[in-house]
Order: sequence, then C-alpha cells, then structure tokens
Amino acid sequence: MKNLVEVTVVKKSKNKSSLFCIASFFFYIASIIGFVSGDSNSMSIVWLCLGSSFLCLGSVHMKKENDETKRNNK
Repeated sequence: MKNLVEVTVVKKSKNKSSLFCIASFFFYIASIIGFVSGDSNSMSIVWLCLGSSFLCLGSVHMKKENDETKRNNK
C-alpha cells in the first residue's frame, strides 16, 4: 500500500512540474505575439515575466521531485 501511495505522489509531482513548464511556454507565446503585434509592450513584458516565473516554478518542482526520488532509493 505504501508503494502505491508513493507512486501516486511521484506521478502528481511530475504532472505539476510539466504543467508549470507548459504554462510558461504559453506565456512566452503570448508575449511574442504581443511584441510582434506592437499593441502594448508593457503587457507583453508582464506575459514574459509570468512565463519566466512559471518556468522557475516548474524547475523547482522537478528538482524537488528528483531529490525525493533519490532519497527514497537510498
């Protein structure tokens, strides 16, 4: 039973880090579209910052998941 719970937690954390990375990709796309269209550069900068923030969150969750996996394998 304990292994099933651990596997479920690992899958959820992988999904969470993947979703953060996918969201950052879409924020970057929105930023590029904003810069190319030339309507509002300040809003494009906001999208760019949000994309960078979500990319950082995704990498932090991925690192945290890798550390937990290494700790469980010892």
